[in-house]
Amino acid sequence: MYKILTRNQISVKGLERLPREKYEIASEFTAPDAVLLRSHKLTTDEISDSVMAIARAGAGVNNIPIADCTRRGIPVFNTPGANANAVKELVIAGMALGSRGILPGIDFVSTLGEMTDGAEMSKLLEKEKKRFKGQELYGKTLGVVGLGAIGSLVARAGLDLGMEVIGYDPALSVDAAWRLPSSVKRMENIGSLFARADYISLHLPVLEATRGLVNGELLNNCKPTTRLLNFAREEIVDNAAIVNALEAGTLNRYITDFPAPELIGRDDVILMPHIGASTDEAEENCAVMAADQLRDFLENGNIKNSVNFPALALERTGGTRIAISNSNVPKILGHVLSALADADLNVIDMLNKSRDDVAYNLIDVAAAPAAAVIDRIRGIEGVINVRVID
Repeated sequence: MYKILTRNQISVKGLERLPREKYEIASEFTAPDAVLLRSHKLTTDEISDSVMAIARAGAGVNNIPIADCTRRGIPVFNTPGANANAVKELVIAGMALGSRGILPGIDFVSTLGEMTDGAEMSKLLEKEKKRFKGQELYGKTLGVVGLGAIGSLVARAGLDLGMEVIGYDPALSVDAAWRLPSSVKRMENIGSLFARADYISLHLPVLEATRGLVNGELLNNCKPTTRLLNFAREEIVDNAAIVNALEAGTLNRYITDFPAPELIGRDDVILMPHIGASTDEAEENCAVMAADQLRDFLENGNIKNSVNFPALALERTGGTRIAISNSNVPKILGHVLSALADADLNVIDMLNKSRDDVAYNLIDVAAAPAAAVIDRIRGIEGVINVRVID
């Protein structure tokens, strides 16, 4: 029986993916096998020695101590793309709100509650509506920075709206390239994209290379009519630089899902309360994806969508499976295979992959290894942990 510790309210549809005959799920455990969470800020002290994996029902993992998990051999899973449609739809709404006087128009109408004469109200609205005139999205240029699961959907939506779409992503994967419509023009550098686009939508993770990426120097490339949208991560934008660009007239509007004190109260900023993935469907999709990945790891040792371990999946061909994580240095796998050979354990199938400083191995052997064999493997220098999966 696997014990799954939940640190947030997880969608029932996700929890239903973990069969009750194999899984016990609760918000309190003394020795859980895995942790399933959403936005809870997980500290190192909360991760007991029994934890084998952590699954985040969402894309961002800045609430999890990744480096410590890697050191301890704990894969951390996320759910890229599960909330992509929800974010895409909000980006479209953000572009519309940033283009026309929708919000001030609504605010104006809300002040007319004391008017009782319909004809008089119609006359007033006809007179005042010019204050809320804006521009259409059709025919404008949309620049998408980051062309992953969300960015590619935003790019496609822009094309559907009749926009010219340009994109920039220095780390575009093969899978992402396949998702991307051929009519999206790739830009060679981000400065060129900022100089050309009427609307810029950011879809980047928080990395050392992206933290504070949108700064004063980059914003100086913008046209005075440019609208910038950030529904990705707060840390990739320098808010002080945004304010300076707005006041200098080098940026027309900033629409973001990440409010900050220096942005509140400005007519040229539209702030939303971090609701990009706040839909019933997105929460269900994330929970289902996280639970499926967690189950496949616990029952089969397979890894998909881990932010700190290599992707690795090995079909079960019988026998007993041994899952081993170790430092990514030479000769460790050879020592492991020698230990199995000395115990007359025949290897049926195996797979080994590495990522940065960590390596991960799945080895199927013909018979269950004795405890002494597993202890010998654990004692090999560089081995982080060993798990036997029947």
